[in-house]
Amino acid sequence: MTPALPPPRISPVDLTVADWHHDLARAIRDPEVLLSRLGLDSSLAPAAHLAARHFGVMVPESFLARMRPGNPDDPLLKQVLPIEAELSDEAGTEAAEDAVGDLDSRRAPGLIHKYQGRALLIATGSCAVHCRYCFRRHYPYGLEPRRLDEWEPAIELLASDDSIDEVILSGGDPLMLTDTRLDQLISRLESIPHLARLRLHTRLPVVLPSRVTQALCHRLGEGRLTPVVVVHANHPAEVVDDCAAALQQLVRAGLTVLNQSVLLAGINDNTDTLARLCTRLANLGVVPYYLHQLDRVPGTLHFEVCESEGRRLVSELAERLPGYAVPRYVQEIPGAAGKVRL
Repeated sequence: MTPALPPPRISPVDLTVADWHHDLARAIRDPEVLLSRLGLDSSLAPAAHLAARHFGVMVPESFLARMRPGNPDDPLLKQVLPIEAELSDEAGTEAAEDAVGDLDSRRAPGLIHKYQGRALLIATGSCAVHCRYCFRRHYPYGLEPRRLDEWEPAIELLASDDSIDEVILSGGDPLMLTDTRLDQLISRLESIPHLARLRLHTRLPVVLPSRVTQALCHRLGEGRLTPVVVVHANHPAEVVDDCAAALQQLVRAGLTVLNQSVLLAGINDNTDTLARLCTRLANLGVVPYYLHQLDRVPGTLHFEVCESEGRRLVSELAERLPGYAVPRYVQEIPGAAGKVRL
């Protein structure tokens, strides 16, 4: 039996007046500063700096505040701190920079079309946090649109294909766009008659909760396209305080909110941790939707959990939790018609 969880701590901070731009500007970008703020041994800094040359550091203050000082094995820290293992993973031959086949499915600048009925736009290459297991850490974001007019080829292609009824905004993180830029892009999509749904894949409600404002909720909820917000939390310690409040604000605005996690060695690869995460999300009205097998890109292989272990974990979750709280265990395989259930 999973022990009863206390309700997530919800901060009384009014998220509608928080300045997410200010919070983003204060994010930590130096691994040595990150270690110092947590009271950790500075001997970890040289390897962290070397690994950060391949993929930089970005940690918002809100996410840092949920870490346990003095603990180098904190599950949130391990998601964002560069370590020496990334360098050996980079040198390995068992990984591919485009492990999920994004570039083979690129149909226009910024437009990826893999699956029947839905297409994905790389809305921006920017993120508020640099997750060390990121499957797009090697993606050539410099090739993708930055100005609104540069989106026209992708918009025209979407408009010409009436088999597509759902567009996914991804990146990077689409909520890194300002409200004005996001509104402009969504408005162009709303002008395409056969589009019916808009999905946003975002980690910002988890790592930069001040991005969730009344204005954002209103724009998503009152638009022509039916919205689905897919957030990304991997550990129950993420879903507390201002993060819990942000997720609850999205849900109470009437938006469908799903969560996807990545199965990560040393972070969430045990049944108790996953059960606490799923329960905490369900208590907030967020559906634990996907548990992803790691996408094997260079620099990430030390996070990998074998599939047999993943199947065991999900089987045990099914014995503990109601069906709606058990995520689908999936993998993205290039060329498949959709996510492959493991």
